[in-house]
Amino acid sequence: MNTASEPRRCGDKPCIIRQTFAAPRERVWRAWTVREELMRWFSPQGFTLTTCTLDLRPGGRLHYCMTSADGHEMWGRWSIREVVAPERLTVISSFSDAQGGITTHPMSPTWPRETLSTTTFTERDGKTELEIRWLVHAGTAAEHATFDAAHAGMHQGWNGTFAQLTAYLAGK
Repeated sequence: MNTASEPRRCGDKPCIIRQTFAAPRERVWRAWTVREELMRWFSPQGFTLTTCTLDLRPGGRLHYCMTSADGHEMWGRWSIREVVAPERLTVISSFSDAQGGITTHPMSPTWPRETLSTTTFTERDGKTELEIRWLVHAGTAAEHATFDAAHAGMHQGWNGTFAQLTAYLAGK
């Protein structure tokens, strides 16, 4: 039996988010993996990406800052585990500070410090189905419970981000 302080492994209740984009897979992959393109769309609605460094290779890192209209900053980082262009990107995702150190979620102290995210890009009839499969990475029981309870909110947040990606891909 797990207690709040015992770590659990990945795999309990993944959050799976899917979206189809009216663009070829190579185009969506570039939008997702090229720094200059990420800067144009990667953030929830109401935020902009104001800082971004990207070293796209296993062992590399994405470190970014999203800033709200009122100036609130949220830093994050991806530690890149796998890059299979243009099919799959696997990362450990964390909230961070400006120096890239892992921090707790600014509004949820029991949010997992690390999550494992695998994004796949599948082309069908000239469109791209993107799937994000997101899991807690080596979290506590409390972190798993927080993550499991937040799936609806994660879908909502990604829907806003995907709306920005859709507009970007359409050239708007």
